[in-house]
Amino acid sequence: MDSMIFGLLILAVVAFIILQLVMWIWMLVDCLQNEPSTGNDKVIWVLLMVFLGVIGSLLYYFIRRPQRIEQLGK
Repeated sequence: MDSMIFGLLILAVVAFIILQLVMWIWMLVDCLQNEPSTGNDKVIWVLLMVFLGVIGSLLYYFIRRPQRIEQLGK
C-alpha cells in the first residue's frame, strides 16, 4: 500500500514539473512572437523568464500579457 501512495506521489510531482515546463515554454514563445520589438520590453520579459523560470512566466502571464492583449489585440 505504501509503494502505491509513493508511486502516485511521484506521478503527481512529475506531472506538476511537466506542467511548469509547458507553461514556461508557452509564455516564452508567446512573448517572442507577440511582443512588439520597439523598446526593451521584449528583451526584459525574455530575460525575466529565462532567469526566473516559472515565476517569470507567471509574472508575464498575469501582468504583461493582459496589457498587451488590451493594447494590441493579440
